[in-house]
Amino acid sequence: MTTVGITPRACPIAAGLEVLGERWSLLVLRELAFGEHRFDRIQAFTGAPRDVLTARLRSLEEHGVIERVRYSERPPRSEYHLTEAGREAAPILIALAAWGERWARDPEARQPYAHDCGALLEPRLHCAVCGEPMGADSIELAEAPNVS
Repeated sequence: MTTVGITPRACPIAAGLEVLGERWSLLVLRELAFGEHRFDRIQAFTGAPRDVLTARLRSLEEHGVIERVRYSERPPRSEYHLTEAGREAAPILIALAAWGERWARDPEARQPYAHDCGALLEPRLHCAVCGEPMGADSIELAEAPNVS
């Protein structure tokens, strides 16, 4: 059912989901961030069907989130690595992991993530100007800047 007269909102969240929102895409990024670069290892740790994983890797590569690097000519074999865009998705993974740990996991099957220093991750968003915490009740849409 569509509401007449309402145009879908132009939104960076929707644009980001066009790139990262397909099933398995964030799990692929998780494995690359954890240092798994080869197809068989990514497939094993995500559980993605091989044909689906192939499609996700191709899509992420086409969007510039990952790059494929040939490591063997005979037989032809490639690894996958995060690009700058892929590395900048790390906060999304961290925030989703923290949310999933708190709200979506079986309490008996905990597997929290830790920082290099050993502290458990508790991601927090803060305003870059005033330093106040950001949440659903403290954000609003801003005027789009004029671009000429």
